[in-house]
Amino acid sequence: MLERRGNIALITLNRPQALNAVTAELSAALGAALEEFATDPDLRVCVLTGAGRAFCAGMDLKEAAAGRDVTDPLHPEWGFAGLVRHPIDKPLIAAVNGPALGGGAEIVLSCDLVVADENATFGMPEVHHGLFPAAGGVLRLQNRVPRNIAREFALTGAPVDAATAARWGLFNRIAPAGKSVEAALELAEQVATGAPLSLNAVKQLMSWGEARAEADAWVENDRAFRHILASDDAKEGPHAFAEKRTPHWTGR
Repeated sequence: MLERRGNIALITLNRPQALNAVTAELSAALGAALEEFATDPDLRVCVLTGAGRAFCAGMDLKEAAAGRDVTDPLHPEWGFAGLVRHPIDKPLIAAVNGPALGGGAEIVLSCDLVVADENATFGMPEVHHGLFPAAGGVLRLQNRVPRNIAREFALTGAPVDAATAARWGLFNRIAPAGKSVEAALELAEQVATGAPLSLNAVKQLMSWGEARAEADAWVENDRAFRHILASDDAKEGPHAFAEKRTPHWTGR
């Protein structure tokens, strides 16, 4: 999963047949690859992308419908995909090569910089599956875009195109179709010319305020998610998805 390109790591989510939807196995593999990146002194910057035509379609709802957890069983503290609550003190760049939906969008929000294919989309449809963006989506999106845009985005679940996401400031750069990884590696090379300790200090200090604000918010986020997961609607959403039918909400 991790390739070395000089002092740059390239990590690829590799479930293309399922649009790189996150399972426990993928969470464990990504978390381990990030640890390898973080602990290797020769690696300075990481580019994260997806195999095939999608970046990541989020949580594998078929796994959820079957009652299986999608976090790494050995490292639940790293959160969704082994990333969203995994402290990495080196720069992470998302190369969004296609749809980044649900948890995929939350993976993007966990990265420091974002390069997106011009055909990429960004969306958080969790409310249509009886869930909500609990892997950092609600917490982080409001720190990246104006508050009312974040509210509309999370409440409607409607995806946006790359140009719109860039206009909001979610994406740093837009690459031609099929070139997001190449463009992200070029950006990574620019970043990697900096002194390693300086890069780490910039990342830590620029994340400091956001991390402090999140510390208490995660407690309420997790409480709300436990409440949602116990609801009938949270069971109905993934089952409806797996059965390819319209969900029937009861509000319970």
